[in-house]
Order: sequence, then structure tokens, then C-alpha cells
Amino acid sequence: MSDAPTEPALVRESAANVHSSNEDPDAAPSPTPKSSGNNTPDPNSKSAAKKEAKRLEKEAKLAAKALKNAAASASGAAAGGKKAKVEKEKKEEEPAFVDDTPPGQKKDLSKPMAAGYNPLAVEASWYDWWLAEGFFKPQLGPDGKPKTDTFIIPAPPPNVTGSLHIGHGLTVAIQDTLIRWNRMLGKTTLFVPGFDHAGISTQSVVEKRLYKKEGKTRHDLGREKFLETVMDWKNEYQERITKQLHRLGGSYDWDRVAFTMDEKLSKAVIETFCRLHEDGILYRANRLVNWCVKLNTTLSNLEVDQKQLTGRTLLNVPGYDTKERFEFGVITSFAYPIEGSDEKIVIATTRPETMLGDTAIAVHPDDPRYKHLHGKFAVHPFVDRRIPIILDSIIVDMEFGTGAVKITPAHDPNDYEVGQRHNLDFINILNDDGTLNANAGDIFKGMKRFHARNEVVKLLKERGLFVETKDNPMQIPICSKSGDVIEPLLKPQWWVNCKPLAEEALKRTRAGELLIQPKTSENEWYRWLEGIQDWCISRQLWWGHRCPAYFVNIEGREQDANDDKNWVVGRTYEEALERATKLAAGKPFTLQQDEDVLDTWFSSGLWPFSIMGWPEKTDDIKNFYPSSVLETGWDILFFWVARMVLLGIHLTGEVPFKEVYCHAMIRDAHGRKMSKSLGNVIDPTDVIQGLSLEDLHQKLHEGNLDEKEIAKAKAGQKKDFPKGIPQCGTDALRFALCAYSGGGRDINLEILRVEGYRKFCNKIFNATKFAMLKLDESFVPEAVPKPTGNESIVEKWIFHKLNVAATEINQALADRNFMNATNSAYNFWLYELCDVYIVSDIQIPSMSRLPHDV
Repeated sequence: MSDAPTEPALVRESAANVHSSNEDPDAAPSPTPKSSGNNTPDPNSKSAAKKEAKRLEKEAKLAAKALKNAAASASGAAAGGKKAKVEKEKKEEEPAFVDDTPPGQKKDLSKPMAAGYNPLAVEASWYDWWLAEGFFKPQLGPDGKPKTDTFIIPAPPPNVTGSLHIGHGLTVAIQDTLIRWNRMLGKTTLFVPGFDHAGISTQSVVEKRLYKKEGKTRHDLGREKFLETVMDWKNEYQERITKQLHRLGGSYDWDRVAFTMDEKLSKAVIETFCRLHEDGILYRANRLVNWCVKLNTTLSNLEVDQKQLTGRTLLNVPGYDTKERFEFGVITSFAYPIEGSDEKIVIATTRPETMLGDTAIAVHPDDPRYKHLHGKFAVHPFVDRRIPIILDSIIVDMEFGTGAVKITPAHDPNDYEVGQRHNLDFINILNDDGTLNANAGDIFKGMKRFHARNEVVKLLKERGLFVETKDNPMQIPICSKSGDVIEPLLKPQWWVNCKPLAEEALKRTRAGELLIQPKTSENEWYRWLEGIQDWCISRQLWWGHRCPAYFVNIEGREQDANDDKNWVVGRTYEEALERATKLAAGKPFTLQQDEDVLDTWFSSGLWPFSIMGWPEKTDDIKNFYPSSVLETGWDILFFWVARMVLLGIHLTGEVPFKEVYCHAMIRDAHGRKMSKSLGNVIDPTDVIQGLSLEDLHQKLHEGNLDEKEIAKAKAGQKKDFPKGIPQCGTDALRFALCAYSGGGRDINLEILRVEGYRKFCNKIFNATKFAMLKLDESFVPEAVPKPTGNESIVEKWIFHKLNVAATEINQALADRNFMNATNSAYNFWLYELCDVYIVSDIQIPSMSRLPHDV
């Protein structure tokens, strides 16, 4: 503290204003403040200056406290010892902010600072100016190469299914923090934005909207017209998402924006399909797939959730009357008659309807109970079919149940393997729409699958073959997108043999070419790649990349469409025609392109290099591939990240990025997964700008929720946001999201905590306004961040604290600990700059010596 402070009344009044506003400063989040030390300096010590600074800090705090107590005493005496009631003057409301800065021009800061902090006013205009000035573009030299070391992030492309939610806000906050930090470290940065067509999700949401508005299906429109409708949706939501990303402040190079179905990226998809087929990695086969009746398409294993049941459970199933519930979590025992005798063999199943596709009964070869039945047949009670009794020591456990197992090779993954081992018939009993086909018999043909389940049990009872039903704890496969019960179904599809790709990825990761953080994600990475299965990439959709594969129908020759040998692939129709001509060996033929499209993750798996122009050898490939960091949620580590690594290594020879950082998943304040039907999905721009409860309710009607779901969502919103969502601003939102990111798996987001960081921004605003009072019009920042040699001991102290904070923040960002980085920034500003350096009546004229960088 200065011996003779200049303008003490003004200083005290202004310093007090740092902690006063129309908001409660104590409501801000409070990371644990650092200890500044309070030891008395030793004149004989070499660290006397440091200890003197600590002593001054203590004196400053005591002086500030004494001033406060003295003021309170004087006020009490004037009121005769009683606490005076002071009426707060109503502050005049400032007029609504109007941004009068022309788009792309630098904001005029010559006007006096506003009376209070308004985040929308403070943040306005800057983004357009940044874009106009090209600040987000990589800095290249005359030779077209980066001027310095590079730092590249290929932004995970959000789906064009709908608007961004708060989870995307977290992604932008973390990624942009890393990009801006590395830019300030002098690196050439590139942050590439883009969008994913999201095949299943987008087609599903557009189909729902089409039916809700017009009562039509995609088949009513036809493929071409329907795709035009989806493209209109894509354009609308890509524009909406772009505005959200602008509002979130992401420093993307928008000249490089990409969409997974752009011509350039589509070319990469076709090249990949053809190259993998030529390399023997991609093949066609008739195998079991995960079939979603509701969506009418196959799904990968990663898109199937497992619902755990503890016993008998009645569930609603999509596609049935909402009043209907079906029994799951039970095991039903029934008997098959043995051919030519009165004997019966008892089996048990959790899916009684699949007995209509049984083609064998397996027993253990060493089981004495069934040795007399070896080579015998059972008789199916509902269809004309003899069922062989086979011997299999792999599928059968003699100690479990009756020791006899029904085998349905076309509708069960384990039975599929048995069918292959014993060359059994594979009888598909299910149509794509979930009804039973003619193979199930006349009684059941056309019946819906779960109605058939009830009917099978009923008829077994009538024919004296039913034994019992017991509770059976089990898992049932559920489509993660539609909630439908998944059916294993035999389908001819395109598959990728992932095992050799995974072996190379594991080898590269263990060699240190790829760092995966946090450690829990790394452990999962190894576990999943070591047990990887082949990947079904066919999808029965219209929206997406159509398979560049053609069936060669040769005249006069019987051909199996399931056989890969009867198909050709081509980068162009002409290439496919040339290959088909060679295959037909002079015979007439026709080409028929596969109707299916490719799994969305197949195209997004190429993202880090397709956005750079691969398969062409572009300058971007040379300069910016591989990327530096891939930042994403841990939940898509295998959906997306693993596939990028598998395909990247095989196609380019390099791991597509050096580091993977997996952030936590955002849940609501109660720890629930965010869901539109719960009303807890938060649009980040609503947090930035604020939104009333009424407007939150109104937004629910923009989606595909039915009236019951809307009512439920409104109730959830009213409970969580009784006064709506407060206006917090982008800075507060991003700071809060980073403050939550300390390496955990889940974030339970409290909007009030985000509002608390708005109040922290308010403190920054008021402290800056106070400092500006001490800087006259002649103030010019120093050209370089070097001390002048004229600093007082207190100034040296605050510079020291600034350096400590900078060191801590740099280390925290290097460690990817964003929580610690925000804590260091928060503690420095609040507890050292404001609470000590400003509040303790220190003179500020010497601030004119502060370098511009500080």
C-alpha cells in the first residue's frame, strides 16, 4: 500500500464498486482460494523482498477490513447506535442493447463503458470481425507451408438431425480452448468445422415430421422426392447449427467447412469401399444382423442397448397399441414329440415364437438321458417339419435345465454358429415389418411377432405340450434410436473384416503413436479392439451414400445374390461395367446397383483425411494430416474414434491423430440423461441469451413429440427452470463447462452454476471499469512484456502472482485438466488481483507501465 495514496476517497469508492453491482457477488462459484502467506520478513534473509510482499498483502487486507469496520461504526453512531435502514436507490434501467457495429468491422470501444455488465453487449460484433480479419485461418508462408509447428483439430461433425444441445457446447468449449491456447503459443492452428448426414437419425426424424404434418410416408413420395425433402431439412438445420457455433465462439476456418455427403467427401467414401473390397477386407455375406423393425434397417452391435430385466416384466413395444404389453424376463418350457414314439423331449426358451424356425434339438454327446435318441427326430407340432436331434458339446450344458437345447439358426447368434457346424437348415420366419412369413406355417403367417409369441404358448397348452413358465433374469436387445426390441435376422449384407485392422491399431497404440486420455478410456480401447467383430455396413435406408456395388445378372445362369462372387464394385459405373464384362466372359448381362446405403460411421470414419481432400494428394493432406488432437465424448470411442483409426491406418498408413481426449457426458442437475421427452435438453444459445419458461414450453412444439410427451416435458421444465433460463453469455457458459471438466465420466449440469460464472464475468467487467478510471487518454501499453525496472514491491508481487497463475494454467491445459485451469484463472482474478491488489487502496497510475500482453 502506498504511504500517501492519491485521491483516497475516489480510490476507496471505486474499489468498493469492484464488488458491487446489480448482482450478488457472493453467488459466484468459489474455487478454494490460494494461501498468499503471512510471514514477517526477515531483513537478513535473501528472500526479504518476497516476504515483504507477503507482509504488505496482509496489511492490505487488514487495512481494507479496518476501513469497512470504521465506516460501519460511523454509520451506527450517526443513527444513535441503531442499524440504519438505507433505501436502495433504484437504478435506472439501461436501454436495450442495439448492436450498431457494421458486420465485419471492428467494434468501437471509444465510448464510455456501460453502467453495468451486459454479456450480449460485451460479446457482440467480435466474431464477425474475427472472421473478416481471417484470424482463424492457418498462417502459411510464401511456399504455401505452415509458418510454424501445427496444431490441428478436426471438429466432430454434429448431426443435421436437429439443433445443438449443451453437450455440443462442452465440445466447442474444450476444443476451442485448446485451439486458442496453441495459437497464443505461436503455433499454426487449424480447426475444421463440418456436419454429418446421420443416415438413420435424420431419415427417421424427417419421416416422423412428414407423417405428422401430411400423413404421408417416404414411399408415398418416392425415393427422389423424399431425398429432396431430407436435403431441405439438412440445409435448414446446417444453417441453424452454423449460427449456434458462431454464437459459441468456435474459431473454425469456415472456408474449409465440410458435409459428409459433399462431392469431395463422397468420392472418399466410394474410394474406400472399392479399395477395401479389392484388398479382401470388405465382403458380402448372408449372416445374422441386428434388425430394427421400427426403423426397418440393420444396426451395428454398437447401436444396440441391452435392457436388464430381473424377472417377469410387461413392456410396451413400438408398433403395437400403447395399451398392449408383452411378457419378457421369463423362460418357457415345452415338449417336442419324438417321431415314432410316445416319448417327448423338453426344451426351454425365452422367445417361444422362434420355435417356428427350429431346425434341430441339441443334446450333449455324453448325456446318458438322451443316448437312446442319438440320430432320432422330433416332430414339429405346428409345421410339417422333422427336427433332428444333434450332438453338440459346445452349445449344451448338461447341468443347465433339461440338457436339451432348441436350435434356431436364422434367429439366434449362438444357434447360427451351431447351424454352421452341423450344416443345418437356416429358416427365416420373419418379414422385415415384424410379421411372420409362410415359413412359420399357415396358422401364424401374417401375424405380428409378439402376437405370435402369445399364440404359440396358447396352442402349446391346447395340445398338451406346454410345461411351465418361470422368472428368468435376462437382457433384451433394444434399438438405441427407436426403443424397439431388436430381432436377429438373416440378411445378405456388406461386411468389413475388422480383425486385421484392429491388430495394426493395437500395435500402433502400444508403440506410443496414439495417446488416449483419460486412462479409463484407454483401458476400454484395448478391451474393445481385442474382442472386435466384423462390421455390418449395409443400411436399408434412402438417405446416405448408396453402395457402389452391382449385382451382375448373367443371362442363362443361375446366380446367388448372396454370393460375393456375383457382384462387382466400381468407383464409377463405367469401371463397374468393365469388371462385369470380364466376369460375364462374353455372355449377355445386366447390372443392378445395390439399393442399400452405407452406415453413417463408414463415411465419418474417414473424416480426418477426407476433409483434407483424400484420396487426392492435396496440400492440406501434406500440411495438416495427421491431426494433433481428436476431442470427443467417451460414448463414441468405438462408434467413431476406433473406426477412424482402423480406416486411417489402412488407407493412409498413418494414425489419423496423435491424441484422443474423451470428455465427460453432460446430464441434468438430477443426474438424468438428457432427453427431449423429459424436457431437460438445453440449447446452448438459450443459456447464452436467456429464455423464459413460456418460450421453453413453446420450443417443445417444434419437434416430433406427441401431446403426452410434450405435457411431461413441460412439467420437467417447470420443475427445473421455474423462472426460465437466465441470460449468462458465451464467456460464462464456456468457462463453466470447462470448470466442470476434470476427468470424470459424467457432468451433472446446474444452470445456476453457469449463472454464477456470469457474476464472475461481472466482477471482471467492474474491475476493468475501475482500472480504466486510473488510466488517462495518454495511456499506451508497453510494446513488450518486460519489466521496466521501476516497479514497486506490490507491483512485483502482482506480476509474480500473474506468472504463477500463467504457469499453472499452461500446465493444466497441457495435462488436459480444464477444471484446474479455470480454478487458477478464477483464484488469481478474484483473490489476488481484486481482493488484494485493487481493494487495498493501491495507487494505479503505475498500471500505465503494464505491457499490452498482460
